[in-house]
Amino acid sequence: MAQIINSHDQLSLEQIEQFESENNVKLSELYREFLLKWNGGKARPNTFKISDEQGSSVLNVFYGIGDMYDNVEDFLDIMEDRLPEGFIPIAEDPAGNVICIGTQEPYYEKIYFWDHEEESENPDGMSNMYFLADNINEFLDNLYEDDEE
Repeated sequence: MAQIINSHDQLSLEQIEQFESENNVKLSELYREFLLKWNGGKARPNTFKISDEQGSSVLNVFYGIGDMYDNVEDFLDIMEDRLPEGFIPIAEDPAGNVICIGTQEPYYEKIYFWDHEEESENPDGMSNMYFLADNINEFLDNLYEDDEE
């Protein structure tokens, strides 16, 4: 599993519950555990495969909860009306694309890549969403070193 470095201030379960309540979302247990352990930060290794057609990308940073630059709530505001219903942004790549987690069925807990260059007029369309993993732990397990660096 990938290592997380430069993580943010430790979170409490109460802070996560407050975030869920204020933003009307229900986070999965695995993602809650990730936030409690790391609260965002940079991953090493940090390369992930999007799809055969799309190739790979680099995970820039995981967002955290609280008073910080890479704050999930800031990106929720930025991405409002751009992401399909039932997804929140949890990380980004250097090109302005976001990695999302599903907060509602049928995508609950699943990790997707949102490609801003393929953004459609219909934010609920899934045409620019690429499935990455069934949950945050699987996504972290799938990160790898780019041999070209």
